Amino acid sequence: MINFYNHEKKTLFNVRLNFWICLFLVISILCVYWQARNFSFVNYDDRQYITQNHYVQAGLTFESIRWSFIAAHASNWHPLTWLSHMLDCQIYGLDSGHHHLTNVLLHILNTLLLFFIFKRISGSLWKSAFVAAMFAIHPLHVESVAWVAERKDVLSTFFFMLTLWSYAGYVEHSRLDKYLLFIVFYILGLMAKPMLVTLPFVLLLLDYWPLKRFQLKSSDNKNQGIPKLFDFGLIWEKIPLFLLSFASSVVTYLVQKSSGAVNSLAVIPLHVRITNALVSYAGYIGKILWPHNLAVLYPYPKSIALWKIAVAGILLTMISVFVFRLLRSKPYLAVGWLWYLGTLVPVIGIVQVGSQAMADRYTYVPLIGIFIMIAWGIDDLVPKWRFRKINFSVFSTVIFAVFMVTSWLQVGYWSDSVTLFEHAINVTDDNSTAQLNLGEALAEQNKVDDAVRHYYEALRIRPDIVAPHLNLGVTFRAKGDLDLSMDHFLTALQLKPDCAEAHYELGETLERKGEISGAVEHYLEAIKIRPGYAKVYNKLGVLLASQNKIDASISCFSKALQINPGYAGAHYNFGKIYFNQKDTEKAISHFKKALQSNPDMTQALYNLSWILISCEDERFRNGEEAVKLAERLCKIAQNDQPLALDVLAASYAETGKFDEAEATAKKAIELALKKGSNKLVLALQERLQLYQNKHPYRKPQT
Repeated sequence: MINFYNHEKKTLFNVRLNFWICLFLVISILCVYWQARNFSFVNYDDRQYITQNHYVQAGLTFESIRWSFIAAHASNWHPLTWLSHMLDCQIYGLDSGHHHLTNVLLHILNTLLLFFIFKRISGSLWKSAFVAAMFAIHPLHVESVAWVAERKDVLSTFFFMLTLWSYAGYVEHSRLDKYLLFIVFYILGLMAKPMLVTLPFVLLLLDYWPLKRFQLKSSDNKNQGIPKLFDFGLIWEKIPLFLLSFASSVVTYLVQKSSGAVNSLAVIPLHVRITNALVSYAGYIGKILWPHNLAVLYPYPKSIALWKIAVAGILLTMISVFVFRLLRSKPYLAVGWLWYLGTLVPVIGIVQVGSQAMADRYTYVPLIGIFIMIAWGIDDLVPKWRFRKINFSVFSTVIFAVFMVTSWLQVGYWSDSVTLFEHAINVTDDNSTAQLNLGEALAEQNKVDDAVRHYYEALRIRPDIVAPHLNLGVTFRAKGDLDLSMDHFLTALQLKPDCAEAHYELGETLERKGEISGAVEHYLEAIKIRPGYAKVYNKLGVLLASQNKIDASISCFSKALQINPGYAGAHYNFGKIYFNQKDTEKAISHFKKALQSNPDMTQALYNLSWILISCEDERFRNGEEAVKLAERLCKIAQNDQPLALDVLAASYAETGKFDEAEATAKKAIELALKKGSNKLVLALQERLQLYQNKHPYRKPQT
């Protein structure tokens, strides 16, 4: 009875201890990452994943779900990642803060699962808590959590953890249902991010330690419990996992190669990749121990100093020799080291994807191996220290506090694109990608001169890249310097003759100069290069509509929507055509679809508002909805555009709010007078008289 009571008391104590550890982990993560609720999307990958992806923004529709499984968008096949972004848009729309918090939630779940997994398979509470705590707040993990587009990291790791947990259950009770369960979780993980292809290798490492499934079966008691270095049975049970890894690797390579993301050996030779891999392995270790000057992108070096290669090679060799010499007595060192080396293999750069030499996000899972080495190593390497537990607690607390503050500061750099890329430029050298993205972010803030300066800096670093020329061409065209604009687009075509974007932009510039035939020639060339270029079909439709070739323009707009069903520009143009054809119902439908894809599209807000308040057919009038649209339009225009205030005044009048209509119309007249719009002033004064006489406005505006 006493033993039973003691057992229950101990169990209750352990449950409470687990609870307090989990609570500590959750609070620590929230202290570091809660600030992300106020962050924006960034202009690096978030566009193609969310802000400019109509399939994702549409939410969980049949068409979007189908697309997620067949698309090779963003140079990856990861349908579960797309589905998770779609679910966020379904629930939160484009509220960036909630998208960030979904990443934080997944990071919390990953941390808690990691703690329980290692507690379950090792039996060590505090060492498991240390590994989980380091995973929770290490600064190298900030990129995976604070970057919405890196949802694939935290989501795939969630399934990685579920695979480990279910595998531990299979090891405890070798049943078919448990075996199938961890295979299912592994498949789901691969569907979130193919970097998980090394997971079967991780399971073999865990078999060796701490699960100790590599055991010599001998009648000699002296040999019992000594681990073998090879067990074919353990490998055989993982054959389905290895086959899945192989299939995923092939699919990923083909997708990335078809999208042009894989660099050829002619661009980056094999010996350069190998030396960069060695330096990166060592560099990650340095950043683990001293996480400073972290950046969203580390540019590929033009050359690597021989001393760096030598130091990296010596360091990796020394650690490898050290851990394997202690393989029998301290197996966790080899397991942790091989975990680190092995899980980094898919992204270490032998198959080079992108322009980065290394990336913080690649360490999200590999760092666990180093944390294992530290947690168990310190306990073993200093066994005779007096007050060892106190010293270890003090050490852990200090390290945790330093990393927590560092991570909090690092998270802050992800608040917006300008902050992110200014920091990247400050802590890296010759970062053309950061210069380019910073320029684009500044251009979105209408800081055009600053943007131009960064575009030119990107070209100074890498004269062979096309994107800065495209951006400069668009910028100078907006300024009215069409000749300089054309020079940049022509230079872009010299660098990359098959650049569809350059042909499109050059066509638009020629159109601005009145050279319509030349513009059409470049538009057609853009379509020839990229048959799915919806933007070009929309532009051709606009040109044809201006020539009163309505049927041909409708055909072009239809083609644009066939390629991109959520293309706001094509829906807007359809709305204008149907409005001019007196088909009000279809016009309203297309204007609304345009606003679904782009809620801030001012032309659609303006035109739809006028239809809803002034249409002669009362079936289509909706003053309350018009007020909401017009108020949004005025907010975007910062209440500084007379046309926006004009439609708001008319909307108020339609709902019977004539006092508000009168006040708004007077403000519109005042602004129109300042801008010298005499014709608009007369029209506004006529409508003001209507509102003063308690009459709404009825004549449609276009």
